[in-house]
Amino acid sequence: MAKAAAKYALGIDYGTESARALLVDVADGREVATAVYPYSNGVISEQLPGTKTRLPAHDWALQDPEDYVRALEKTVPAVLKQAKVKGDQVIGIGTDFTACTMLPVKKDGTPLCTLKPFRAQPHAWVKLWKHHAAQPEADRVNATARRMGEAWLERYGGRISSEWFIPKALQILNEAPEIYAAADRLIEAADWIIWQLCGRETRNLCTAGYKAIWSKREGFPRREFFEALNPAFADVIDQKMSREVLPLGARAGGLTPAMAKRLGLKAGTAVAAGNVDAHVAVPACTVTGPGKMVMIMGTSICHMVCGTREKNVPGQCGVVADGILPGLYGFEAGQSAVGDIFAWFVRTCIPAKFEAEAKKRKKSVHDLLAEKAAAYQPGQSGLLALDWWNGNRSVLVDANLTGLMLGMHLGTRPEEMYRALIEATAFGTYKIIRTFEQYGVPIQEIYCCGGLPERNDLLMQIYSDVSGREFKIARSAQTCALGSAMHGAVAAGSQAGGYDTIQQAAARMAGVRDKTYRPSAQAHAAYDKIFAEYDALHDYFGRGTNDVMKRLKALKGVE
Repeated sequence: MAKAAAKYALGIDYGTESARALLVDVADGREVATAVYPYSNGVISEQLPGTKTRLPAHDWALQDPEDYVRALEKTVPAVLKQAKVKGDQVIGIGTDFTACTMLPVKKDGTPLCTLKPFRAQPHAWVKLWKHHAAQPEADRVNATARRMGEAWLERYGGRISSEWFIPKALQILNEAPEIYAAADRLIEAADWIIWQLCGRETRNLCTAGYKAIWSKREGFPRREFFEALNPAFADVIDQKMSREVLPLGARAGGLTPAMAKRLGLKAGTAVAAGNVDAHVAVPACTVTGPGKMVMIMGTSICHMVCGTREKNVPGQCGVVADGILPGLYGFEAGQSAVGDIFAWFVRTCIPAKFEAEAKKRKKSVHDLLAEKAAAYQPGQSGLLALDWWNGNRSVLVDANLTGLMLGMHLGTRPEEMYRALIEATAFGTYKIIRTFEQYGVPIQEIYCCGGLPERNDLLMQIYSDVSGREFKIARSAQTCALGSAMHGAVAAGSQAGGYDTIQQAAARMAGVRDKTYRPSAQAHAAYDKIFAEYDALHDYFGRGTNDVMKRLKALKGVE
């Protein structure tokens, strides 16, 4: 009897700068091929592509939705060819996206920015997750919710972020009412790409719950709340969005014949409901139960943990029933910039002799800095930084906060500053962990995935030393894409060769590495003293004692 052909799932991970396709053997999670597509228009922060329109402020971050479709067309055929796999062997497709990343579209899904009348209008484009120009709208959402006694606000740590869906939608209405009127739908990119794949509009539980103030128990906030924000915003849910929400791993539909032809796949292939990059990574780290935090570490960090009870934790990005794993409450927190801070430092603060040494030794500048910084003990640099180069997501939820470094002198070296920045981001994570536990969300284990654990041993050891915790590392270097592929296998179901639950998929397809990072008791004791200083500065600058950061930021905007 001939051996049955292997079955595969595709995971498509849409990141900040690029998209990645991963082809995975459903039987054991073996990763057989991967391909990356760097977005041709990248992150749009200065000028709209193909126009003379410059963006109004430095807090803007947009993208081109056509890059998302190009990513499919480039990467999916590439992985099939690389692995020598036939399209009909792929049983399911899962996707994940940065979030909240949202866009206005027509009723057939056509993005407004692709239409000539709207091409030069910034509000017609995709608003990327790190678009922070909706801070005034976020402030209004929070003030209005507090004034009206909206109980749901506490599920989001007491404050909705400027990164989330409702502030971004309200910004479109306030600043470009003609764009708002022209948009038949406002939709997460995570749901829009599913629309392109299977030809029908759907909304997923994850983005609805964490980014658009939806819950299984209550649905969206009441109409009166939206009306109080702006009378023209009263019916935003029924006019521009949807109240139908799909659970994670659900089959959103089948691949359309047209898209199947473009990608080299079989029409009708199961397409999973959309998901968020951080959330989809949790089961791909083998985590399927409560009390285990997963940290997705890259340009930013998302901190995900599940619990058996709903808890209101200050500064959490949200707690959502079934938001990460079915049957559990999923908690999210995060840091708005981590790898982005190190990239900024290398890009703007490194002397030429460092670059020359790195080149001579055939190292990256990051690796050279890490090597030199590793020679220092905790506190030896005399530096202390606050990690707010892109604002604070948790626990202060304030995009108007900025970075700070203390203790510099004429002898301060680049590697000391680099280490202080790593330590600052570790302190930010430690603050998040302590806050969760203080408010009744236990964290017994920590798992990590993403680009930083792959590249920076010093960083991982510092995080372990600062927190006093062991850090386990996901087996896959493409954990988000693997998690998406796992959800694709669940959407296909066991009858098609996949799985009926994400727990079953995780048991067969996920794994962790043998290597872990364990804390030094001596280093942790030293870092606890430094963390106390970080904590004091955190509250002094972040909780209103001294708003100098915000005053300086306001002055920056004065012509």
